[in-house]
Parts: sequence; C-alpha cells; structure tokens
Amino acid sequence: MKVKKFIKEELTGWKKLEVIWLFVACIVIAGLSIYWKDTLMGIISATTGVACVVCTGKGKLSAYIFGLVNCILYAIISFKAHLYGETMLNALYYVPMQFVGFYVWSKNMNKETSEVNKRHMSNKSRILWSAIMIIATIVYGLVLKHLGDAMPFVDSFTTVSSVIAMIVSVKMYSEQWWIWILVDIFSVYMWWTNFSVGNDNMATLLMWVVYLGNAIIMCIKWEKEVLKNRKRIK
Repeated sequence: MKVKKFIKEELTGWKKLEVIWLFVACIVIAGLSIYWKDTLMGIISATTGVACVVCTGKGKLSAYIFGLVNCILYAIISFKAHLYGETMLNALYYVPMQFVGFYVWSKNMNKETSEVNKRHMSNKSRILWSAIMIIATIVYGLVLKHLGDAMPFVDSFTTVSSVIAMIVSVKMYSEQWWIWILVDIFSVYMWWTNFSVGNDNMATLLMWVVYLGNAIIMCIKWEKEVLKNRKRIK
C-alpha cells in the first residue's frame, strides 16, 4: 500500500463531530496528564491509546499504528506498576496482533467509505466466547495470584477479556465494543486503585476513562451500521 494513498484513505470519510472528538480526547488527556505531572512515557502512551480506540471505532487502519506505540509503552508502565497480566497481555499479545489486525483489515476495507466492513457474530459464538472468558479468568487469576499480582482476578479479567475482544475486533464484529466496555470499567477501577496508593499513573487512568466513553459511543455507532448494512443486503 502506497503511503500517499494510505494517508488519503485514512483522512477520508470523517464527520465533523468525529474529528472534534478525536482532537478533544487527545488534547484533554495530554493536558491533564501534564497538569498531574505524569511521565513523558505515560503521556505518549495515553495519547496514542486514545487515538487508537477512536480510529478503531471509525474503522481506520491507522488504529493499528497508534496501537503499536501504545502497547509497547503501556507494557512498560504496567510492569513498573506490578500488573503482570497487563504487561504480558500487551508485550506478548497486543504488539504482534497489531500487525495481524492491520493485515486482515486492509483486505476487508469498504472502497466507498474507506472504513472496514462491520458485522455481527452468531449466537453460538457469543455463548462460546462468554464461557471461555469466565473459565479463563478464574484460571489465569489463580496464576497471577501465585505470582504476587497486585489485583489478580481484576487483572485476569481485563487481560482475558482484552485477548478475546482483540480477536473479535480483528474479525470486524460489533460485539467487540460490548466486551471493551466491561474491560474499560474494570480497568478504570484497577488504575484508580493503583493511583490512589500514590503511583504517578494519572495519564493511564485518564486514558481508560476516555476508552470507556469511546467504547460506549462506538458500540452505538457499530450496532447502527451493522443493522443498516443488513437491511441494505435484504
């Protein structure tokens, strides 16, 4: 894919409110992070993370570029905070999945909208992934508890759910946003607890707050577009 063509497609199809949301979210989180005297790494991680989730919601390939930067830095931050589940999730899973996601999405872009095609998974798949999520959370939580994780089962749930959500996201299913909402709620709680005991991770906490708001907005957006596409096919 040529660079000029890629940039052109990434800038195509944005609505005014979507552009405003992207810039406001990034500026607010960067500004508040600086105010709270967070580290440069934390500020960059939070800002690229916000850009990643907004572009994911928009269905843009650049989401995986921002995501790559975010994952590397977030893994380092999580390691320093003794949240080993988050560390392993980002370093060993999210980083390589950025390349997988970029490749898969690039093969499924809508030429008219310059966005990825969106769809729903089957009820059978929903039940299967829900069962896997519950069982894996319990098992991995016990492992993290043995390793001395600060919040083993909360960390386990966000890790396991994020793994599943990433797979669902790469497959372009709208259900990813329902999972991300749950992940974001628990992550906000986890990082608030971490911040309240004196750690300087305000940017990371704010990042997850923005993630939560974005997930709710994008959940509504994707559900509407999937239903719209379904009616169009009929």
